[in-house]
Amino acid sequence: MDTTSPRNSENPSSLYDPAVALDFFQLAGKPQKIAKGTTIFSENRKGIPLLLMPNRIYLLLEGKVEVVAKGEPIATIHSGEIFGEMASMGQMPRSASAVAKSDCRVVGLDDKQFRAALGRNPGFALMLMSIMIGRLRDTIASLGEPDAADAGWREAAALDSQLLADLAQTLGPAARFRYEAGRIIMREGQLGVALFAVLEGRVAIRIGDSVVEKVGPGGIFGEMSLVERTPRLATAVAETDCALLAMSRHMFLHLVKRSPKFGAALLKAVGERAAFMASRRAERSSAAEAPAVRLSPA
Repeated sequence: MDTTSPRNSENPSSLYDPAVALDFFQLAGKPQKIAKGTTIFSENRKGIPLLLMPNRIYLLLEGKVEVVAKGEPIATIHSGEIFGEMASMGQMPRSASAVAKSDCRVVGLDDKQFRAALGRNPGFALMLMSIMIGRLRDTIASLGEPDAADAGWREAAALDSQLLADLAQTLGPAARFRYEAGRIIMREGQLGVALFAVLEGRVAIRIGDSVVEKVGPGGIFGEMSLVERTPRLATAVAETDCALLAMSRHMFLHLVKRSPKFGAALLKAVGERAAFMASRRAERSSAAEAPAVRLSPA
């Protein structure tokens, strides 16, 4: 689902603050009025490049917005809430449409505007990651036990080579660890104490017995548990002999609050993971709704 809502009522530890979100959006965007019944964004149609349909992230100032998938309402956005972030951060096709259910006022930021605002307030990345991770947790919970019919895994995007080199230099030799093929690096359900960046080798990310992602050189994993200080969502296993950089929560928070480039890279990683898991849920839903095919006797 391509929407995020404040989770304060459900999760008191949520970092989301509508006032902070408003200040951030107004750094680079301007409020605009949306008439009742207007489609703010639509599910991307196959074959239309994202460059022709730029994805934006929105903050709803006034009114109500309904999120619709396959003609069915799946969420209602209220004043002070952010929506549209999964497609914006992950540069993935929209998985749903957003329609104004009343006259609304919104602020929308395209990628350039978002990065400009992040440059002035890098710490906002932490708040946005918190609510995106909350949505990802909801998606994974709704999927339940992994299904053998689930469509494979995704290849994690790699950090910019200069950013990875800067991280290695900042963290120093003491942050480098080696893992032999087959060794478990982190386990689902454990409390996370570190984020990892792959320097060499390849890591498989599993939920249950299902591989959902593979992380090669430049890829990162383990950041989600550090944001919310909640148990790991997945298990990471060294698929080959690996060299990793490990980053503590203290250093992670320090870098996010001071480096727009690092924050943007993490948001992209979380956004892509969330979009992939949302697509899995949509595929499973479609398969469940498909009518059974009966063969007539010859």
